[in-house]
Amino acid sequence: MTVTDAIGRIAQIQATLVQLENPAKTAAAGSASSASGTSGASATSATDFAAALSGALGATSGTGSPTGADVVADAKKYLGVPYVFGGTSASGLDCSGLVQRVFKDLGIDVPRLVSGQSTVGTEVPSLAQAQPGDLIVTNGGEHIVIYAGDGKVIHAPSEGRNVSLVDNWMSDSDIVTIRRVLPQTAPASAAPAAALAGLGGSASSASSASSAQADMMRSLFASLVQGGSL
Repeated sequence: MTVTDAIGRIAQIQATLVQLENPAKTAAAGSASSASGTSGASATSATDFAAALSGALGATSGTGSPTGADVVADAKKYLGVPYVFGGTSASGLDCSGLVQRVFKDLGIDVPRLVSGQSTVGTEVPSLAQAQPGDLIVTNGGEHIVIYAGDGKVIHAPSEGRNVSLVDNWMSDSDIVTIRRVLPQTAPASAAPAAALAGLGGSASSASSASSAQADMMRSLFASLVQGGSL
């Protein structure tokens, strides 16, 4: 579900909430059976609201976040590109140019030089704890590589050579620092949806809470929108 679809669905739910807040309109439906149907509709509205909001959150903040695995996948696109001192494009790259290019592809700005890249993110204590996408600074701070997992690294080695995926040759004593800029997995966005789904469950178990549900849902919806969650 796209953000536009989610917003459209939420607009429909808002219209339902207006009806729930006006007993006179729902009473016009007629009978006890229709009143029972309104109670069921309230529960459905709560559940639909959770689903729509979950879709919007997922489109903006959850599964769309890049991970360390994305760093490795993007770096592999540049395998075979020739080393060019100062290069930052697919026509030629140096070691820090490769790092900057890969993160830029993922929408993340990092410094241009190894000296700046060696301070980004958080430090990983040892090579044994490195994860795909981590940056490893070596050669006394003069060279940087991307850890690819399984004991391999991707780097732009030196003049006359190409960007390569090679076996890691370093030990902890050779490493200046290991930096983790991105997590191994994308952050979860299920908690808000689960909380709203719980609201839907409460609605189905309450026999006469449609007005209260409408108030709760409207308040929650307003606070989320005002807070920029969508």
